Amino acid sequence: MPTDPFVAPGLDDHPRQETNLAPGVQLPAAHAWTADRPGDLVAGQPTGNLLGRPGPNVGYAVSLAARLRDSLQLAPHEHAADALAVIAELAMKRAASYGRAPTLADVEIAATLLGYLGGSDDAFAAWRRDVSHGADHAYDVRRALVDAVPDAVLRLPPKVPALLDEFRDELQQSLTH
Repeated sequence: MPTDPFVAPGLDDHPRQETNLAPGVQLPAAHAWTADRPGDLVAGQPTGNLLGRPGPNVGYAVSLAARLRDSLQLAPHEHAADALAVIAELAMKRAASYGRAPTLADVEIAATLLGYLGGSDDAFAAWRRDVSHGADHAYDVRRALVDAVPDAVLRLPPKVPALLDEFRDELQQSLTH
């Protein structure tokens, strides 16, 4: 096999390129990078309702949420596709708040917060059905529910039933008004 003449025959050889500058002239220091292209976010990532939360590989939460399909406890006339869409979106928000990709724990916490793994009363389940109706196909329906959940609640593991009931009451009040 022929060898390129510019490839060093030994690992200890130095590169052959030399700067093509006049004697005594040095390269100037590099300038700082600035966001001046049309697509650059000059003021940083925008935040607010319906804007979501960027994070690494957040779409993986959709695959993880599908694993819970058989264990969902749905209200009458509630669709599993709507429930899974809301669970995945909430898990995405939780994982992005930590700056990492979603895990199964994020999905399980999201499902527990919304009462999809049991432990919610019939009134909350009926309210949840009405609020998440069409969430599988309507981005604004998903985001309205997910944006109403504060980061502080997402970051805590839902272990105390009294705290879950308090969170669910506050969630109902914030989306009803």
